[in-house]
Amino acid sequence: MPRKLRMGMIGGGLGSFIGDVHRKAAGLDGMIDLVCGAFSSTTEKSKASGKALFLPEDRCYGNYEEMILKESKLTKDIRMDFVAVVTPNHMHFKPTKMALEHGFHVVCDKPVTLTLEEAEELYLVIKKSGKLFALTHNYSGYPMVKQARAMVMNGDLGNIRKVQVQYIQGWLATNKEHEGHKQAKWRVDPKRSGIGGGLGDIGTHAENLISYVTGLEIEELAADLTTFGKGRILDDDGHLLLRLENGAKGIMSYSQIALGEENNFAIRVYGDKGSIVWKQENPNRLVAKWLNEPNKIYTPLGHDLYPEAIEACRIPKGHPEGYIEAFANIYKNFALHFMAILDGNNIVKANYPSIEEGLKGMRFIYASVESNKNNAKWTKINK
Repeated sequence: MPRKLRMGMIGGGLGSFIGDVHRKAAGLDGMIDLVCGAFSSTTEKSKASGKALFLPEDRCYGNYEEMILKESKLTKDIRMDFVAVVTPNHMHFKPTKMALEHGFHVVCDKPVTLTLEEAEELYLVIKKSGKLFALTHNYSGYPMVKQARAMVMNGDLGNIRKVQVQYIQGWLATNKEHEGHKQAKWRVDPKRSGIGGGLGDIGTHAENLISYVTGLEIEELAADLTTFGKGRILDDDGHLLLRLENGAKGIMSYSQIALGEENNFAIRVYGDKGSIVWKQENPNRLVAKWLNEPNKIYTPLGHDLYPEAIEACRIPKGHPEGYIEAFANIYKNFALHFMAILDGNNIVKANYPSIEEGLKGMRFIYASVESNKNNAKWTKINK
């Protein structure tokens, strides 16, 4: 019999932006309940967060090790089914590895790990465990992004020639990390963020969107990364030239110091039959432009959508669907996969980002940093 899935959470305590997003997204379709958590690096804060979320006191743990060990000893009808890891980057690998090795499935925030070496090891751990692993590249969950991908995959745009992607923010235009801003402090710290600053935070989203929409991998890149913030070590702005596997060319621009910008994430894909443009700040519109036909605007549950886009819609057309709903589509597809396994059904390919996308993201970061060190030298992405 189908049942709700039981989720544990690591990180995402009081005051956490992304933890709250994960909880809302996981609960949106009524298939998942939060049953336990280790929400903070201190026992006191973790238990206070659990209490605020109305969890039983005995399911609010002081740390992730305690949670995984104690949950693994509970009976199958009570213990958590999977763990959501929503910590800063440096705390992705160890909790995920421990959860998998104790028989739990995992949903993890991106980028997948702090280092490429950790990502490569985690790949092996996941394959050995046989457990499900989802990576929350949430922008792939938007209905119009899925429509864009379906149009490319079905050949509507013809042969892809050129891709432009941008992710432009301005929230780090001032040195917020010196003002006690929690989100800024860990993102500019290489010990917690990794070797990429804005590159790892939003550049990986841009890389993933290119791959997801076009189905093409970046083979080689030339990266010019900059650090504008006073005293910062990691990049907060970057421009990259890209060579894709079919001979198409790409341009990526990202920034967290573009004063006045909010979350200006957009992709343009140009083929020899047509082109498309999607903008995250107006996510319900996908504009297609054709060689010998009028431009066309696609909207959720509007005309001429592919099934992949329709499946990602939740509410009647004309009603805005946004960030939480797109995020929720990752959890929904993960839950459907999980439930199919519980029912004894076999799904060959999961409909959500996984460790493969995580590895690609880490290899992209490392190749970009290497290119930048060599004056934007063309650098191949290791496979």
